[in-house]
Amino acid sequence: MQPKNALCLRAHAREHLDMEPVRPNFPATCHPDTIAMYDYWRAKGGGRRMPARSDIDPVDMPRRLLPFINLVDVVADERRYVYRLVGTGDVEIRGGDPTGKSVLDGFFAPCAEDALVCYDRVVATCAPFLDSEPFVAPNGKYVMEETIFLPLSDDGINVNMILAFSHTRGLRGFADTTSL
Repeated sequence: MQPKNALCLRAHAREHLDMEPVRPNFPATCHPDTIAMYDYWRAKGGGRRMPARSDIDPVDMPRRLLPFINLVDVVADERRYVYRLVGTGDVEIRGGDPTGKSVLDGFFAPCAEDALVCYDRVVATCAPFLDSEPFVAPNGKYVMEETIFLPLSDDGINVNMILAFSHTRGLRGFADTTSL
Protein backbone atom coordinates (compact mmCIF):
# COMPACT_ATOMS: atom_id res chain seq x y z
CA MET A 1 0.00 0.00 0.00
CA GLN A 2 1.47 3.32 -1.06
CA PRO A 3 1.05 6.29 1.29
CA LYS A 4 -1.05 9.09 -0.16
CA ASN A 5 0.52 12.44 -0.91
CA ALA A 6 0.98 13.73 2.64
CA LEU A 7 1.15 17.40 1.61
CA CYS A 8 -2.11 17.17 -0.32
CA LEU A 9 -3.87 15.41 2.55
CA ARG A 10 -2.42 17.80 5.12
CA ALA A 11 -3.64 20.83 3.13
CA HIS A 12 -7.11 19.28 2.80
CA ALA A 13 -7.22 18.45 6.51
CA ARG A 14 -6.22 21.99 7.52
CA GLU A 15 -9.09 23.42 5.48
CA HIS A 16 -11.42 21.51 7.79
CA LEU A 17 -9.71 21.97 11.16
CA ASP A 18 -12.74 23.68 12.63
CA MET A 19 -14.84 20.60 11.97
CA GLU A 20 -15.31 17.84 14.50
CA PRO A 21 -13.40 14.73 13.44
CA VAL A 22 -15.47 12.03 11.80
CA ARG A 23 -15.96 9.08 14.13
CA PRO A 24 -14.07 6.07 12.77
CA ASN A 25 -16.20 3.32 11.33
CA PHE A 26 -15.88 0.85 14.20
CA PRO A 27 -16.60 -2.69 12.98
CA ALA A 28 -19.09 -4.78 14.95
CA THR A 29 -16.16 -6.86 16.20
CA CYS A 30 -14.34 -3.83 17.61
CA HIS A 31 -13.43 -4.28 21.26
CA PRO A 32 -15.25 -1.93 23.67
CA ASP A 33 -11.89 -0.76 25.08
CA THR A 34 -10.88 0.59 21.67
CA ILE A 35 -14.11 2.58 21.49
CA ALA A 36 -13.63 3.71 25.10
CA MET A 37 -10.17 5.07 24.21
CA TYR A 38 -11.62 6.97 21.24
CA ASP A 39 -14.40 8.39 23.44
CA TYR A 40 -11.83 9.48 26.06
CA TRP A 41 -9.71 11.18 23.37
CA ARG A 42 -12.77 12.88 21.86
CA ALA A 43 -13.92 14.19 25.27
CA LYS A 44 -10.43 15.61 25.92
CA GLY A 45 -10.63 17.54 22.65
CA GLY A 46 -13.08 19.94 24.25
CA GLY A 47 -14.73 20.74 20.93
CA ARG A 48 -11.37 21.07 19.13
CA ARG A 49 -10.38 18.85 16.24
CA MET A 50 -7.78 17.13 18.44
CA PRO A 51 -6.59 17.50 22.03
CA ALA A 52 -3.08 18.47 23.10
CA ARG A 53 -0.76 16.15 25.00
CA SER A 54 -1.36 18.31 28.09
CA ASP A 55 -5.07 17.42 27.91
CA ILE A 56 -4.31 13.71 28.32
CA ASP A 57 -4.12 12.63 31.95
CA PRO A 58 -3.68 8.96 32.89
CA VAL A 59 -5.55 9.64 36.15
CA ASP A 60 -8.69 10.34 34.09
CA MET A 61 -8.38 7.22 31.91
CA PRO A 62 -9.99 3.90 32.65
CA ARG A 63 -7.13 2.03 34.37
CA ARG A 64 -7.59 -1.09 32.24
CA LEU A 65 -6.51 0.91 29.16
CA LEU A 66 -3.20 2.21 30.52
CA PRO A 67 -1.03 -0.88 29.82
CA PHE A 68 -1.88 -0.74 26.11
CA ILE A 69 -1.22 2.95 25.42
CA ASN A 70 1.71 4.26 23.41
CA LEU A 71 2.76 7.86 22.94
CA VAL A 72 4.71 8.48 19.76
CA ASP A 73 6.48 11.77 19.02
CA VAL A 74 6.31 13.19 15.50
CA VAL A 75 9.85 14.41 14.76
CA ALA A 76 11.26 16.50 11.94
CA ASP A 77 14.12 14.22 10.94
CA GLU A 78 14.66 10.88 9.20
CA ARG A 79 13.27 8.97 12.19
CA ARG A 80 9.78 10.53 11.61
CA TYR A 81 8.17 8.87 14.63
CA VAL A 82 9.76 7.99 17.99
CA TYR A 83 8.25 5.96 20.84
CA ARG A 84 8.09 8.23 23.89
CA LEU A 85 6.11 5.82 26.08
CA VAL A 86 5.07 2.21 25.55
CA GLY A 87 2.58 0.64 27.94
CA THR A 88 3.59 -2.41 29.95
CA GLY A 89 0.99 -4.59 28.21
CA ASP A 90 2.36 -3.71 24.80
CA VAL A 91 5.92 -4.29 26.02
CA GLU A 92 4.88 -7.77 27.15
CA ILE A 93 3.23 -8.58 23.83
CA ARG A 94 6.20 -7.23 21.85
CA GLY A 95 8.74 -8.98 24.02
CA GLY A 96 10.75 -5.80 24.47
CA ASP A 97 10.44 -2.10 25.07
CA PRO A 98 10.94 0.16 22.04
CA THR A 99 10.81 3.38 24.10
CA GLY A 100 13.27 5.86 22.57
CA LYS A 101 13.45 3.97 19.26
CA SER A 102 12.00 5.14 16.00
CA VAL A 103 8.91 3.33 14.73
CA LEU A 104 11.10 2.19 11.85
CA ASP A 105 13.34 0.38 14.36
CA GLY A 106 10.73 -0.79 16.89
CA PHE A 107 7.53 -1.43 14.93
CA PHE A 108 5.06 -4.21 15.77
CA ALA A 109 3.36 -4.74 12.43
CA PRO A 110 3.76 -6.96 9.38
CA CYS A 111 6.49 -4.61 8.11
CA ALA A 112 7.93 -1.17 8.83
CA GLU A 113 6.14 0.42 5.86
CA ASP A 114 2.76 -0.78 7.14
CA ALA A 115 3.41 0.84 10.52
CA LEU A 116 4.67 4.08 8.98
CA VAL A 117 1.64 4.38 6.67
CA CYS A 118 -0.67 4.37 9.71
CA TYR A 119 1.26 7.19 11.41
CA ASP A 120 1.61 9.12 8.13
CA ARG A 121 -2.13 8.96 7.60
CA VAL A 122 -2.89 10.42 11.03
CA VAL A 123 -0.37 13.23 10.58
CA ALA A 124 -1.61 14.07 7.07
CA THR A 125 -5.33 14.05 7.93
CA CYS A 126 -5.18 15.28 11.56
CA ALA A 127 -7.78 12.60 12.23
CA PRO A 128 -8.02 9.23 14.02
CA PHE A 129 -7.29 6.03 12.14
CA LEU A 130 -8.38 2.50 13.13
CA ASP A 131 -6.24 -0.37 11.88
CA SER A 132 -7.97 -3.67 12.58
CA GLU A 133 -6.30 -5.93 10.02
CA PRO A 134 -4.80 -9.18 11.38
CA PHE A 135 -1.14 -9.71 10.53
CA VAL A 136 1.86 -11.98 11.01
CA ALA A 137 4.25 -10.44 13.54
CA PRO A 138 8.02 -10.36 13.03
CA ASN A 139 8.25 -13.47 15.25
CA GLY A 140 5.92 -15.43 12.93
CA LYS A 141 2.86 -15.36 15.21
CA TYR A 142 -0.55 -14.55 13.74
CA VAL A 143 -1.79 -11.40 15.47
CA MET A 144 -5.40 -10.30 15.77
CA GLU A 145 -4.95 -6.73 16.91
CA GLU A 146 -6.82 -3.51 16.47
CA THR A 147 -4.98 -0.26 16.97
CA ILE A 148 -6.50 3.17 17.04
CA PHE A 149 -4.12 6.02 16.24
CA LEU A 150 -5.26 9.35 17.74
CA PRO A 151 -3.62 12.69 16.86
CA LEU A 152 -2.47 15.18 19.50
CA SER A 153 -1.54 18.78 18.73
CA ASP A 154 -0.05 21.49 20.90
CA ASP A 155 -1.01 24.23 18.41
CA GLY A 156 -4.33 22.80 17.17
CA ILE A 157 -3.00 22.58 13.61
CA ASN A 158 0.03 20.28 13.44
CA VAL A 159 0.08 16.77 14.84
CA ASN A 160 3.14 16.60 17.10
CA MET A 161 2.30 13.38 18.94
CA ILE A 162 0.13 10.31 18.37
CA LEU A 163 -1.65 8.41 21.10
CA ALA A 164 -1.97 4.79 19.99
CA PHE A 165 -4.06 2.20 21.78
CA SER A 166 -3.97 -1.49 20.87
CA HIS A 167 -6.21 -4.33 21.84
CA THR A 168 -4.72 -7.71 21.00
CA ARG A 169 -6.81 -10.87 21.13
CA GLY A 170 -5.30 -14.12 22.36
CA LEU A 171 -1.63 -13.14 22.61
CA ARG A 172 -0.97 -12.63 26.30
CA GLY A 173 2.05 -14.61 27.42
CA PHE A 174 3.82 -15.21 24.09
CA ALA A 175 6.38 -12.46 24.64
CA ASP A 176 9.18 -14.92 25.36
CA THR A 177 9.21 -15.84 21.65
CA THR A 178 9.42 -12.23 20.48
CA SER A 179 12.38 -9.92 20.39
CA LEU A 180 12.93 -6.40 19.13
